[in-house]
Amino acid sequence: MRAVSGVWRWRHNPLRRATDRVEAWAALFALLLMLLAAPVIGWICGSLTDDALQQSVRAQHAERHLTRAVVVRRADRPGQFAGDSEVASERAAQTPVVARWRTPDGTMRTGRVSTASRVTGPGSEVRIWTDDLGRPALRPMDAPTAHTHAALAGFGVFLLSAGLIEAARRLIVWRLRQQRYAQLDRAWARAGPDWGRTGKGS
Repeated sequence: MRAVSGVWRWRHNPLRRATDRVEAWAALFALLLMLLAAPVIGWICGSLTDDALQQSVRAQHAERHLTRAVVVRRADRPGQFAGDSEVASERAAQTPVVARWRTPDGTMRTGRVSTASRVTGPGSEVRIWTDDLGRPALRPMDAPTAHTHAALAGFGVFLLSAGLIEAARRLIVWRLRQQRYAQLDRAWARAGPDWGRTGKGS
């Protein structure tokens, strides 16, 4: 913004260089991209991610079933799957048990699962998620969680896009600065031999 306002303010200044104008246009173009293009890219990415996650949510809810299981005994190590939790902090507080439950086809199955229930004595009922074959499965993702993940993905893409735009602008400014230094070196080389001798008759 300083480059844009500065060049606009001094646009009639005879000391203005061509590279100053290019730098100002680059800054203005980068600003417009950050304000217009980056949010659009982030929104598109978030929207596509949300569509994919919502489809996954529907598939998971169609394939997984909430089942009541009866605790047989405590287990000495955690089950392969969390019984009724999705958040990592909740999984850390779960209790491993050996439980017995009925599969969708009506057969009984026994296995080691983890549950967040505080009542885990033998004969207690706990809720677990199973797949279509009755095997323990992770809790399916819910729609609000999918929306949150999609929003975070869109925001991340927005930040990444803005960062790439700013990096491109800085690269252009660096190249322009190198050109200025090269022009100054050439001008100095031309004026160098006569430096300090003007007006002395030499």
